[in-house]
Parts: sequence; C-alpha cells; structure tokens
Amino acid sequence: MDHAAYIDASAGLLGLKIPATSRAGVARYFALAASMAEQLQGLPLTAADEPGDVFRPVCPQGDEG
Repeated sequence: MDHAAYIDASAGLLGLKIPATSRAGVARYFALAASMAEQLQGLPLTAADEPGDVFRPVCPQGDEG
C-alpha cells in the first residue's frame, strides 16, 4: 500500500512540513503501523479483554538514538 496520499493529507492538516529526506522514513513507519493494525484487526476481543498495563517503545532497527 502506498501511504503517500495519507502522509500528505495528514501533514497538511497538522501544518507539518516533512522534508524530502525524511519522507522515506515516514512512509516506512506508516507501513509498519499498518501491518501492526492489520494483525490486531484479526483478533477477536470480548468485553472481558483488557489492554496491557505497560507500553515500552523500542527504537527501529538501525536507529541508535
């Protein structure tokens, strides 16, 4: 899926200027987020299911910052 239109529309609504040098990274993030969302959409949830207590983000591969 090409996320370019969504990235452009969202950035415009938020008043963000995404430099050309950052667009590929932003597109990779959207592809990653979309793949995670797709996996979650397939899980059946009930009223008894609760969210996890702790979210621990990790740096993307190759990012030492």
